Amino acid sequence: MKDFRIAIVDDDVNIRQIVAAYLQKEGYLIDAVGSAEEAFFLKEEAPPDLWVLDIMLPGIDGYEFCRRIRAESETPIIMISARDEEVDKILGLELGSDDYLTKPFSPRELVARVNRALKRWEHMRQPASQSGLASVAAPAPGKNSAPEGLLVLDKDKRLVYSLGHEVEVTAKEFQVLSLLSENPDRAFSRDELLTLVWGYDYFGSDRVVDDLIRRIRKKLNHIPLETVWGFGYRLRKMEGPNEG
Repeated sequence: MKDFRIAIVDDDVNIRQIVAAYLQKEGYLIDAVGSAEEAFFLKEEAPPDLWVLDIMLPGIDGYEFCRRIRAESETPIIMISARDEEVDKILGLELGSDDYLTKPFSPRELVARVNRALKRWEHMRQPASQSGLASVAAPAPGKNSAPEGLLVLDKDKRLVYSLGHEVEVTAKEFQVLSLLSENPDRAFSRDELLTLVWGYDYFGSDRVVDDLIRRIRKKLNHIPLETVWGFGYRLRKMEGPNEG
């Protein structure tokens, strides 16, 4: 198993120690902190491959921390909380968490969910040629400059270019762009995008699709990414060097 690094963010020292012990036994590298403020520092110094995140934290709470992490990264997040209300679970999932466990929970169950989340995360980060995704167009061979075009995807390097500039995207943003660009003019429903990108076992609102599309539009405001009202989204066919 790869040496995955997991960050535990919980103000309860006993929970941190118990969870850390079980995950270390599984072979993971562990960092444990008691606040979101410490976690932000950890993110810069030793970015984890997965977050185990308590909701009720002193200072910045888990919801806000999750929102900030998800704005820049698709790193898996498993939320844990003593609150068992359905609205809390849905809010956590809509903000971008990948899973939700209610305290008290079985450490073995948490380990199983961590294993599953990391397996999916590793698969998602595979080169596009291995994951079945293709590019709209690849950069011209032998050139160091960024390729021109409204939207250019390099499937081997998982890079995105627009109008001659590289655009940083997350793994899920790349997957959605690949899917839409390989099927120009086809309308995908929100449910289809959830299944194809997040997986059949995703539990949460389709609002995560809207949030991701909003982030894509902010980064790539020149591409013809349309809303199909009451249904989903489609990417109009682009002529010229964008096609592949």
